[in-house]
Amino acid sequence: MKTSSLAGAALVLATATASLAAPSAVALPSHSASHGSAAARHIPFTEATVTAGDDGSSRIVWKSPGVQKVTVRAGGRTVAHGGSSGDVTVRGLKAADRQWFDLVPERGGSLHLADRLIKLDGTVNLRDAGGYRTSDGHWVRMGAVYRSDALDKLTTADLAKLKRLGIRSVYDLRMESERTSAPDRVPAGATYHVADVMGASSPASTLPTSEAAAVAMMVEGEKYMVSGATAQAAFSSVYAGVADDDRRGVLYHCTAGKDRTGWSTAALLTALGVPRSTVTSDYLASNTYRAEANAAALAAMPAEQAKVYKPLLDVRAEYLNSGFDEVRDSYGSFGTYLRKGLGIDARELRDLKSDLLIG
Repeated sequence: MKTSSLAGAALVLATATASLAAPSAVALPSHSASHGSAAARHIPFTEATVTAGDDGSSRIVWKSPGVQKVTVRAGGRTVAHGGSSGDVTVRGLKAADRQWFDLVPERGGSLHLADRLIKLDGTVNLRDAGGYRTSDGHWVRMGAVYRSDALDKLTTADLAKLKRLGIRSVYDLRMESERTSAPDRVPAGATYHVADVMGASSPASTLPTSEAAAVAMMVEGEKYMVSGATAQAAFSSVYAGVADDDRRGVLYHCTAGKDRTGWSTAALLTALGVPRSTVTSDYLASNTYRAEANAAALAAMPAEQAKVYKPLLDVRAEYLNSGFDEVRDSYGSFGTYLRKGLGIDARELRDLKSDLLIG
């Protein structure tokens, strides 16, 4: 596609989401390093998630075949026990910026997990990119890399939380017009980098006039994120920052945190060895996190206009699939895309995995 078409879709998203507020927040601390001892040990968990409840509770679910006993710890004390599979809800913990849990099996490496979503007043789609299992049994470290929607509405309290979270580098994937109209607010001490996926292109002269045209725009936009020169340079910059930032503290974002940010995360997780099904689920999660904001944007439009714009606000599997299809058609394999498209050679990929994978 022409770069201008992708820019046009981004401009629509920036306009549609400009005035939408995020839900209320809880505070967020720096990531604990307590999981480091598990880095060289096999981790027996095949599934594990933490989901924070609105009432301050946390639900921890796991599967660890062959393990008879799993201990759940928080804040240095045991809060639950389970067997090879577990589904426990923990209540009454002391208020914390972000509740972290250690899942400790009777043998093998433990996991250090928290809810993936970071709740702030000024965002709706800021989440941890980690906490996923790779095809070969490693796990992507949590508390290292974060993905987000726009940061221009962050409150002073939000900025303080992000500083406690340990955000040290912010990569802005947006085009110049977005950055100018809604400049980032970044936490004190963090470095700000422009990694413009679209470059100096101008918005499209015409926006889609039908639902099918809107879908086609999104599909073609995903292809550009793979093959476009400015996109490749932007994502290369982000991954170099991830590799250089001492295992944690990198946040990258666009306007809605779903398309440019979505491909950036999908490619990173794929490079780390996360299965395609998991990558797709992470990508599609933006529909859940952005549901309220998207509904508000569509409700403010006439019905016929909303029907055309909805594909621009959605993430859909066909969008992501078109990106992977472009990788196959243009490069033959994902490894070749990393090497030739993004300039990530075998040594750099090993270093990235060493930094971001445990187990």
